[in-house]
Amino acid sequence: MEDWALIRRLAGEGVPKAHIAERLGISRTTVIKAVNSESPPHYERTAAPTSFTPFESRVRALLLETPTMPATVLAERVGWTGSIRWFRDNVKRLRPEQQRLDPADRITWAAGDAAQCDLWFPPKKIPLEDGTAKLLPVLVITPAHCRFTTGVMIPTRKTEDLLLGTWQLIEQLGRVPRRLIWDNEPGIGRGRRHADGVDAFMGTLAAKLVLLPPRDPESKGIVERRNGWFETSFMPGRSFASPADFNEQFTDWLGVANQRRVRTLAASPISLLPADLAAMLPLPPIPLHLGWRNRIRLGRDYYVRIDTNDYSVDPRAIGRIVDVTADLDRVRVRLDGRIIADHTRVWARGMVITDPAHREAAAVLRREFQQPRLVPVGDDLTRDLADYDRAFGLVEGSN
Repeated sequence: MEDWALIRRLAGEGVPKAHIAERLGISRTTVIKAVNSESPPHYERTAAPTSFTPFESRVRALLLETPTMPATVLAERVGWTGSIRWFRDNVKRLRPEQQRLDPADRITWAAGDAAQCDLWFPPKKIPLEDGTAKLLPVLVITPAHCRFTTGVMIPTRKTEDLLLGTWQLIEQLGRVPRRLIWDNEPGIGRGRRHADGVDAFMGTLAAKLVLLPPRDPESKGIVERRNGWFETSFMPGRSFASPADFNEQFTDWLGVANQRRVRTLAASPISLLPADLAAMLPLPPIPLHLGWRNRIRLGRDYYVRIDTNDYSVDPRAIGRIVDVTADLDRVRVRLDGRIIADHTRVWARGMVITDPAHREAAAVLRREFQQPRLVPVGDDLTRDLADYDRAFGLVEGSN
């Protein structure tokens, strides 16, 4: 390559080709080729059959059917007995030719148009009330235009808790994005089927629910990248005493993170948020009835179940219809609109939560039930035997 550059430089300076050939000790024909070529000379080895050549057509056919088939499986299917490294190198060369392409378009997000929703699972177990620790989901909602991030840890992935968390984050924003974009989260819906209560929730918000098709992560890439950012920027070096402690730390950190400049936006999310909110819909004028709701007849076992936990109820309501409601924080039971049980919601599973007052009331009712019931006998139950004689005609003048 150095000779090629020197030949072209000398020729450019007007040195005759014969003098160049004599100076460099090469033929004049070589000088002429170097002057006429536009790129440096390079050696190309003539392709020749290798040990992989007899297997190539079969490997191509298998990759056409299953592009992700591992090289070790391919080697077994085609009967390869040579070097597995050499086989892998050839499979690596062929695999891109057989894979279907899925181009990702550049998406432009208009102000107020959409918010991306996702669940993030922090890689650290959170201590719960029963002494155990568990990986809990964090609901994250990010308006796509300004990329202002909101998030809250919730107890479960069930529809009731997902809608409660969504409404809590929307209330924090103060406005409603025109579209909420989800992937196929079972608690929200899959394909054209939405989970129970989701359509009513979206109708109350007057927003549209968008469920992405499978294998389309780019359409929700903003919030997906946020999840990875949380694990590298928020989680390291932190410990949490409870879900409430996690939410407090996470909210404080987001307050700072949303002020940082985003390179692709050339601005911070907090600075773009007002324009995004201005184009969103207003909050619904009517209250939303969300969360766990049930109406049951209270049995002798004076407990009601929310998720997997049992909560005690005033036993004086046994046999009557009660209304059970629960949100992310409280569990309440009402009888004719009056609260007869109010508990802090427990995020652990399989627990029994008993109010001491309910246990004492049950003990009083049990003692009263076990005592024999006394029936007072009045004087009006005693009759004169002569009344029976007259009734049966045994006394003269009775007829």
